[in-house]
Amino acid sequence: MNVKPLADRVLIKPAPAEEKTIGGIIIPDSAKEKPLKGEVLAVGNGTKDEEMVLKVGDHVLYGKYAGTELELDGEKYLIMRQSDVLAII
Repeated sequence: MNVKPLADRVLIKPAPAEEKTIGGIIIPDSAKEKPLKGEVLAVGNGTKDEEMVLKVGDHVLYGKYAGTELELDGEKYLIMRQSDVLAII
């Protein structure tokens, strides 16, 4: 992958949405909740005010509306600031 986040940004691959059924009814993809966890694939260098704490391979939790979605080679990714990440799991 040729994406290198700048400054305090990180590239995250969201975990796949869990498929739920309610009494035999399968919920369509459009009604599924966005996953709120993922894996860090690339990190920036940080800024002079904020050291980069996250590293490649970390599994993280992030806010529901955090980051910007992008699609590369048919895969969906999120790029967001390190401060949008809530926790390392």
